Amino acid sequence: MIYSKPYPTVNIALRAFLILVMTASQSLAQEKAVPVFENGEAQEVKAFKDPSKWIRHDLWVETDFDSDADGKMDRMHVDVTRPYQTEYEGLKLPVVYVSSPYFAGVAPNVPGLFWDVKHELGKPPKERAHPQVKTIYKRPFISDSHTREWVPRGYIVVHSSSPGTGLSQGAPTVGGINESLAPKAVIEWLGGRRDGYTSIDGNEKVEAYWSTGKVGMTGTSYNGTIPLAAATTGVEGLEAIIPIAPNTSYYHYYRSNGLVRSPGGYLGEDIDVLYDFIHSGDTAMRARNNARIRDKEMKKGMDRESGDLNDFWSGRDYLNQMQPMKAALLMSHGFNDWNVMPEHSYRIYKKAVEMGIPSQLFYHQGGHGGPPPFSMMNRWFTRYLHGVENEVEQDAKVWIVRENDPQDQPTPYPAYPNPEASAVKLYLKGNAPAAGELNLMPVENQGKETLVDNYSFDGASLAQAELTKHRLLFVSPELKEDLHLSGVPEITIKLASNKPAANLSVWLVSLPWDPGKKAKITDNIITRGWADPQNHASLRKGKPLKPGKFYSMTFPLQPDDQIIPKGQKIGLMVFSSDKEFTVWPSPGTELTVDIEHTVLELPVVGGREALMQSFAKP
Repeated sequence: MIYSKPYPTVNIALRAFLILVMTASQSLAQEKAVPVFENGEAQEVKAFKDPSKWIRHDLWVETDFDSDADGKMDRMHVDVTRPYQTEYEGLKLPVVYVSSPYFAGVAPNVPGLFWDVKHELGKPPKERAHPQVKTIYKRPFISDSHTREWVPRGYIVVHSSSPGTGLSQGAPTVGGINESLAPKAVIEWLGGRRDGYTSIDGNEKVEAYWSTGKVGMTGTSYNGTIPLAAATTGVEGLEAIIPIAPNTSYYHYYRSNGLVRSPGGYLGEDIDVLYDFIHSGDTAMRARNNARIRDKEMKKGMDRESGDLNDFWSGRDYLNQMQPMKAALLMSHGFNDWNVMPEHSYRIYKKAVEMGIPSQLFYHQGGHGGPPPFSMMNRWFTRYLHGVENEVEQDAKVWIVRENDPQDQPTPYPAYPNPEASAVKLYLKGNAPAAGELNLMPVENQGKETLVDNYSFDGASLAQAELTKHRLLFVSPELKEDLHLSGVPEITIKLASNKPAANLSVWLVSLPWDPGKKAKITDNIITRGWADPQNHASLRKGKPLKPGKFYSMTFPLQPDDQIIPKGQKIGLMVFSSDKEFTVWPSPGTELTVDIEHTVLELPVVGGREALMQSFAKP
């Protein structure tokens, strides 16, 4: 109280005024902090901003699985950061949840960690090294980036380590069912439907009485995969997810149309390498986990010799598990992400749209990672977690950052691929070992041309070579106008090999190639694709090629949305081993391409007419 007793010298009117002021002051002092929204977005609230007042605590949520086979249900380590008002003012808030296998660190990159790619196709490589993650027995550091962004805006931020990592029990499976059920269990605890405990092996329970039960998940790469994994369970309370560059299929990550193909930048990585890389959990359980999962299930299922699709890989493809999913989806990816390639997001987004799930797609022109603009994420979580009717459903469904625009200034589109794009067929005219032509009309009597595999020449060198026997190159006329490509290019190729197995690599390039250090990521490579000719008839059953026999196969390249500037030429490059991505067999395999029966389909905005206009001579 400002005044503890009345003052007789103060007149009645003044006393009434003072009482009014005191009452107002008390009312203000007792006013509770609540989330604030402007223009459909959660705003920073001063009362939520002071990190020294945030409440942080750890707990363990019990799951319904025993992935380390110790006879007890695994418990997941959970970290909570929330405004103090959730403890002392009865405030309940929604949750932004991030789960990861990386919070406790990863294995060192020791010599021999990755598979040696220098061996003949179909032959097993020599055994690799198995490094160990140094275990953090005390509480591992949990990322603060999301707490800084979301807690001041009226959210609780929750982190959890995935099974077999950090202080979570269990075993990593790299896409196995436990990696979907673990975040599901945490979300159920946040909704009051599952038990949480104050310790990893105790019985003292802890409740999420501060949670509204509404949860949104986000994260990048593996941390972006887990939100999708959780959403495929259909768990109640998971209202929205924002996966950024997620790995949506481990087959598509480590294989390509039947071919053993590494993710960009990690030559020789495979699913068992990633298992070793993240296995940071209890050292006492590692030998058991390694024997059952890495050395039995993975060793048999990954089939590094053939690259064929099988049940092991199908079970690690979230597209196959989407039927129960209902969480609103905002997907983000880069068109030049050659680690987790852009097909990963496109395939999930396309299916979500078909299922009627509220969905938006954000693509940028960069590489791995890259979230949507924060405002876009804010609107998404504001709508689906706080329930604010901000009409986000009426926003453009697709946002694409154009080649020279800032990341936070994407261009809206009604759909992806661009609705105005249609497939245009381009035909080949050979001129090996020099560059041939890409034409709008078929060219008869083209015959066949042969290339010789040699992994020592990388793709960039082959694209720039005037004469070489190690690739076939077919080049369009110079573009007289900018040409907008949007969608998934596709190639149908008829070829023969002089050996029972061969790599097949296809690049779509923009020429002339800019070798300068200042070249932008969009300047040279338009998109790429890889395939195993042995899988021309089936991804599940590759068959050795009969030397000299011709086979036809059709496969997609990676999705793209790019404007090729006038003055450039589009080049289709066909070669065998890709030094950056494939196994390196001994040089000398010959691939012979039937030029007349090989066709490239380009998704062109404006269709054939636009391409004809761009090809036209002035």
